[in-house]
Amino acid sequence: MALSNSQYNTIMRIYSQRQIDDKHRQDLCRQKVYEKIPQIKQIEDEISSQAVMCARKLLEGYPNAREELKGRIEDLREQKEVLLTAYGFPSDYMEMHFYCPECEDTGYREGQKCRCFKKEEIQLLYAQSNIKEILEKENFSTFSFSFYDAQKIIAEIHMTVRDYMRQVYGWCQEYVEHFEEKGGNLIFTGSTGVGKTFLTNCIAKALIDRYQSVIYLSSNDLFDIFSKNKFHYETEDEMRDMYQYILDCDLLIIDDLGTELNNTFVSSQLFYCINERLLRNKSTIISTNLSLTMLRDSYSDRISSRIISKYSIIPLYGEDIRTKIH
Repeated sequence: MALSNSQYNTIMRIYSQRQIDDKHRQDLCRQKVYEKIPQIKQIEDEISSQAVMCARKLLEGYPNAREELKGRIEDLREQKEVLLTAYGFPSDYMEMHFYCPECEDTGYREGQKCRCFKKEEIQLLYAQSNIKEILEKENFSTFSFSFYDAQKIIAEIHMTVRDYMRQVYGWCQEYVEHFEEKGGNLIFTGSTGVGKTFLTNCIAKALIDRYQSVIYLSSNDLFDIFSKNKFHYETEDEMRDMYQYILDCDLLIIDDLGTELNNTFVSSQLFYCINERLLRNKSTIISTNLSLTMLRDSYSDRISSRIISKYSIIPLYGEDIRTKIH
């Protein structure tokens, strides 16, 4: 996904600040040298004077002016380096030193995003995902099948929960692998503690690492944002940006749908969010403790119809994993 204007501007502000800091550090270094070695300032003034003189000679048609200037400036710079070294300064002490020498803190190198820009981009995406810290612990590399029973056959799936979760794990990895070209919507259903949120976090981290924009919100937080955006007439810019980001991000994760206080406003906003993202061809993952029948009873037929027809439904089984961890 291309960065939104606000995201791009956020990153470019980082580079603007770096350039300011680079210049400030250089100014401090130069001042320190001038105080300790006054001759350096005289040499730099002479370099400037020689450049002006060269320009004047070129205008007057003197063809060798540029070569003469080059030789003279090389001599002056050599004198400058000798003095710096003699007084204990590195030869490049007065030069500009960059956070990223490859792009010189512009964010771009040869017309392409520098790798440091991509690093800032992914950091921003993590920060805006709303779950940066938890993704360090909950991801595909930390997922464990040992918490799932490998003995009892579950009638609905004709296999053990552990074998079934191996299938689900594979489906989630395939979802990530083909996300850029296919996208898609998922809904994880099942009782508390069977791994719904953990799986959505696995997907979230893998996609953010691929530079996809992901935002995670509990259902309560989602509808709180919708409420503030609709009824608070002086909503802060940050809140308005978040509302648009919910509709535009590559993947929206709505966790624990059904735990919010349901009313006509919630139902209407949920339908709008789901339907608008479908129209924009944006992907959504929902996790819920509710069965499809309970979803139909809790929300409108329009919502249940959209979910049943447009989402891949993945029911999860087993016992509450959290009781095994603690």
